[in-house]
Amino acid sequence: MSSDLAVLTPADAGKLEGEGARKRPRSQGKKKEGRRARKMVWTNKQRVLVFAARGITFHARHLMNDLRALMPHSKTDSKLERKEGLFAINEVCEMKNCNMTIFFEMRKKLDLYMWASVVPNGPSARFLVQNVHTMDELRLTGNHLRGSRPLVTFDKSFDTQPHLALLKEMFKQMFGTPNVHPKSKPFFDHVIGLTNFDGRIWFRNFQITDEEKGGLVEVGPRFCLWPIKVFSGSFCGEVIYENPDYKSPNRYRTEMKMEAANRYKVKAQKTAARLAQEKEIVPKEDELDQIFHTITQDELTG
Repeated sequence: MSSDLAVLTPADAGKLEGEGARKRPRSQGKKKEGRRARKMVWTNKQRVLVFAARGITFHARHLMNDLRALMPHSKTDSKLERKEGLFAINEVCEMKNCNMTIFFEMRKKLDLYMWASVVPNGPSARFLVQNVHTMDELRLTGNHLRGSRPLVTFDKSFDTQPHLALLKEMFKQMFGTPNVHPKSKPFFDHVIGLTNFDGRIWFRNFQITDEEKGGLVEVGPRFCLWPIKVFSGSFCGEVIYENPDYKSPNRYRTEMKMEAANRYKVKAQKTAARLAQEKEIVPKEDELDQIFHTITQDELTG
């Protein structure tokens, strides 16, 4: 037997087997157990600018803050000066990187108006805001997490008329929180209901208490929107829809004053007619009045 041949001991065989195991390439076909879920990507970059013009009351400001609390994808800005036109809102939205806006303005410290617009190409709509009740004012028992995603619901009447279908799509994009938004929660725990009744759009917000039975508890705020006009552009353009039943608050107040004045005139005319009738009536002499007449001394002597 040649002396150049080395004897392989069991210990040396274990070392070689270990080195071969370390040098062996990993198989590319095997997958890890418990595969990681794909990371959700924030693709819907919907941003809504919610602000107001200078001169609104505290009640309107509280309503605006309530809407901001319901919309984690909203942005704010300082109040717009009165001397600046509505078309300047498009520039503000462009600087804030927003593609939709909700703008509040007030006239005579009495009438609150709301603009809803898609920036910069439109459409846009103007509403008269009525029956405003904020969260602090209502103090309802319902409650939901701040930043959670809502279920935006509409009644069947929104599909019957073209202008309501357009408003439905606008409100769905405005109040619907985008999926995987950085400031949002990844679940649904409240419902925003928009109902068309009596020519107005009623806004309600409810907490979901029972998913199986559909239990709801109102949270607030609540208000109604009376559509005035819908424009093809953003705060400009042709009038797509004009509400024929809309009556301005100034006209309504004028009619109320005229009605009150007419009530006073009718009352005054009735009073004058009654007094004139009383003067015309001459009471007749009654023959029985002389029965109980007492004869005086002058009548006896005369």
